[in-house]
Amino acid sequence: MKVTVLGSGTSHGVPMIGCDCDVCTSTDPRNKRFRPSIMVTNGDYNILVDTTPELRMQSLALGLRRVDAVLITHTHADHVMGLDDLRRFNDLADAEIPVFGMAEHLADIRRIYPYIFVETQKGGGKPRVSLHELRGDLQLGGMAVSNMQVLHGRISVTSYRFEAQRPDGSVGALAYVTDVSKIPEETMAGLRNLDVLILDAVRFEPHPTHFGLYQALDVIKELAPRHAYLTHLSHNFEHSEVNAMLPPGIELSYDGLSFEV
Repeated sequence: MKVTVLGSGTSHGVPMIGCDCDVCTSTDPRNKRFRPSIMVTNGDYNILVDTTPELRMQSLALGLRRVDAVLITHTHADHVMGLDDLRRFNDLADAEIPVFGMAEHLADIRRIYPYIFVETQKGGGKPRVSLHELRGDLQLGGMAVSNMQVLHGRISVTSYRFEAQRPDGSVGALAYVTDVSKIPEETMAGLRNLDVLILDAVRFEPHPTHFGLYQALDVIKELAPRHAYLTHLSHNFEHSEVNAMLPPGIELSYDGLSFEV
């Protein structure tokens, strides 16, 4: 599996509107953060996790040309307001794109994008998507995809674990856990034995609906993945300075980061 970080920023993005702090005015490209999303690829099959408001810009920046499936974590604006941009991927592949999520999240998508699901006038572009409720594990593009729930304050957010067999017969495992302030025990159990964990850490101190840095580090220490990346990063984190503070095997992610599992 190959993983590409399309966006590593918090809901405001970085730079943040009206802010002149050192991070928001930094020339280091790793301090410029679109809203959070990843692409997981196996062979030529691409799974997009969330459709951020910058999906078009992320796609142009990274040369994305194919989306085979979309997984939704939840329906806050920074995670779904780019869904209309899927229509260009429909055109490129001449195919409908399946979108997977919990029932309540799919209901939100129908409410936010009603024009997608009703007959409209000819000539008006709209994405061609089919909505699929998560009812267990998925098999997508040679990957086993399991879903687990975490808490984002009081709301439920879906985290995903991806597994694929390597040529030597071993299994590589990745998990993506964004927008989280508490992980239930049953989900903690599903996040063990990972090669890579991508985990939410919005700022240094605790946040009502997100992990602070030190909470995230405690979770990583308990789960003990082989490597961990932090995401959903605010302008509180200057990339090079904070990276130098982190324990071995843990790094800040950044837009355009790509690695193999």
